[in-house]
Amino acid sequence: MTTIPHAADVIVLGAGMAGHVAALGAAEAGASVLLLEKGASYGGTSAVSGGGMVFAGTDLQAAAGVEDDAEALREEIWRVGRRRSDPEILDVYVGRQLETYEWLRERGLEFFYDPAPHVRRVHAVTPGPALELLHGQVEDHPSIAYRSETRAERLVRAESGAVAGVVVHDRSGRHTLEAARGIVLTTGGFARDDELLTTFAPQWLGAARMGSEHNTGDGLRMAMALGAGLVDMAEIEASFGASIRHYPDLSPHPETAERLLFPNLAGAIMVNLEARRFTDESVNYKILASLCAAQTEGIAIQVFDQTVLDRGLTNRGPLDLAHALAEGDLTHAGTVAALAQQVGLDPEALETAVRIYNASVTDGTVDEFGRADNRTALARAPFYAYPSRPALTTTYCGLAVDRTLTVLDVFGDPIQGLHAAGEIVGGLHGAGYYSGTALGKAAVFGLAAGRAVANTDRRRPVTSRSDLSSPMSTAGPPP
Repeated sequence: MTTIPHAADVIVLGAGMAGHVAALGAAEAGASVLLLEKGASYGGTSAVSGGGMVFAGTDLQAAAGVEDDAEALREEIWRVGRRRSDPEILDVYVGRQLETYEWLRERGLEFFYDPAPHVRRVHAVTPGPALELLHGQVEDHPSIAYRSETRAERLVRAESGAVAGVVVHDRSGRHTLEAARGIVLTTGGFARDDELLTTFAPQWLGAARMGSEHNTGDGLRMAMALGAGLVDMAEIEASFGASIRHYPDLSPHPETAERLLFPNLAGAIMVNLEARRFTDESVNYKILASLCAAQTEGIAIQVFDQTVLDRGLTNRGPLDLAHALAEGDLTHAGTVAALAQQVGLDPEALETAVRIYNASVTDGTVDEFGRADNRTALARAPFYAYPSRPALTTTYCGLAVDRTLTVLDVFGDPIQGLHAAGEIVGGLHGAGYYSGTALGKAAVFGLAAGRAVANTDRRRPVTSRSDLSSPMSTAGPPP
């Protein structure tokens, strides 16, 4: 068994996109780094995400003839967040997103770009290979040590009050690790934790749970124990578009992972179990989740034709409709009526819904729900159905931080030695989620936090257990 180093300049907790970028950023700034992962393998929710990062003003946009800049991005995130984003945290994202994009490109990440209006800022990567590439660089870096299956339990403060260590538990037992410059929390959210959801978002306890199985709020709890402030906790929303692969069987199937798919963004319509449309399908998928939850059994069937399927992207993300078809997530038939029968809808009612929708598209009249984007008549066989429901993928809220990604306490004062990045950070999204800013935030804030903690004035090195606040009082009872 490989022993765990008991001291480093910087300790990063959580090895998703934010953790990898933070570790590399800190190491490149001259710090020794210990990157710890709770699970057996790295990746977290980043590894199963759609793979889109939001950037503005990139070379890929320019090559596609798309004019965009940071100020336009700022206004859009501000608008989608219903003007509740923290302006300072929004500034961090907007001000650092382009340099982060270039940093990622320099390290070999390949981005795929589509200039279509609804995704014109999304720069897509294939998450698995992207993380594999970064992880290889982590493993090869002489200043970074990586350990998996190591669960962080409590943060430890020095007598000065600064966070100077962490109590962890691995296969060999419990250890107190020392961080001379500080700790970066990149532990993700709490979509998998019923206790925290009951406290902050009980309305989504019944939603499908997606993302990393280790998203149980560990970092949030550790920071809260030190008095950390919280942001946007009342704004947690599920995402619409989770698959129901065995539909109409709704019983749990742990052996089949659910996926997010967005045919609606390519032109599909959505109907409830009464085969009636109930919304403008082009609105944000956080809004769609709440609207879907209000329908019978909280289920919507997305209906589309071959033209829409052909519009899908091929990066194996939420717009890769062909891949979803190959994996059995879509039902198809030669007619709308036959499709309705296959998914248990009233054929006449579904034909009526499609006919009314098609007429508005053909006539160029206002859609009955006000839909204006990505409309196309659904007339080219075969026809497809995608049964879907809301899911909690990430929680998009969390710790209050300042411009240096230092965690703030409930009074707005910095908790020295404690930084955070990725999903655990609140303040960016406000009351609405701009698609692509989750993985983008992981990279942008990860790089900023890693550099910031590495450049912290080095405190007196922790040389003995007596230099730390009593480990037993912070770490709980011994095993």
